[in-house]
Amino acid sequence: MRERFNHMCKGVNQMSSSFQGRAFDRQQRILSYVRNEGRAVVSEIADLFAISPVTLRRDLRALESQRLIVRSYGAFYPTDIGRYETPVENRHKARTEERLAIAEAAVALMADVGTVLLDEGALPEDLVGPMRRLQRMTVVTRSLTVAAELGRQTDHDVIIVGGRLRPATMGTVDRWATAMLAELNVDLAFMGANGVSIDRGLTTPDPSVAQAKTAAMLAARQSVLLCEHTRFGVISFAKFADVGQLAWVVTGKQLSRSSAQRYGAAGPRVLRV
Repeated sequence: MRERFNHMCKGVNQMSSSFQGRAFDRQQRILSYVRNEGRAVVSEIADLFAISPVTLRRDLRALESQRLIVRSYGAFYPTDIGRYETPVENRHKARTEERLAIAEAAVALMADVGTVLLDEGALPEDLVGPMRRLQRMTVVTRSLTVAAELGRQTDHDVIIVGGRLRPATMGTVDRWATAMLAELNVDLAFMGANGVSIDRGLTTPDPSVAQAKTAAMLAARQSVLLCEHTRFGVISFAKFADVGQLAWVVTGKQLSRSSAQRYGAAGPRVLRV
């Protein structure tokens, strides 16, 4: 009788261990997905992982309890978002109402300028569509994706900054890029960042990208940061500017008024759209 009981207990323990192992593996795949996409919504990814919304929510709560992801306005974001760059192929999938509102507000700032610089990244790419209604101007960019879409959708004059191409982001970096940017003068530079902190400034994971971003801001009369609310308070590896070097910060209304006031006190005008 005792042997039978011990055998049953062993079987239960093995099943429990197997279940926990499957849950762990599934949660790691979900975490990898959130990091790669930059965000996750339950309704969008339950089918992708072939699990029920109930199970997915449980997994997300488990990851949240480990402080690997954080929930904000119905979506989940990686807490180490400053370490990861969204690949080009995933940027359109991660487009949100916040991003589209930021793009519209940013393009409104271009109304009376003749030259702009668009950084590489998801938010600068969102500007291309709204820029179709602007009068012809000169646009400088390190992003091959931005340059191609501007050429396809608009009649703006496009100048591509040369350099070593980073396939993940389709942006150029290194000394060829910085040397070319040093010879240019533009009215407004629209920049992106992986992290924004009052103490540590504007940061990005790759030092070569940070160097190119610094050169881009030095080439501009004024610089505008385009930033989703989840990037504030985040610190990535390589700094490229201080918050006080910005003329404007354009972000979503999800950033609290008190946080906007703190960043505004550092120098830039903060627009919550």
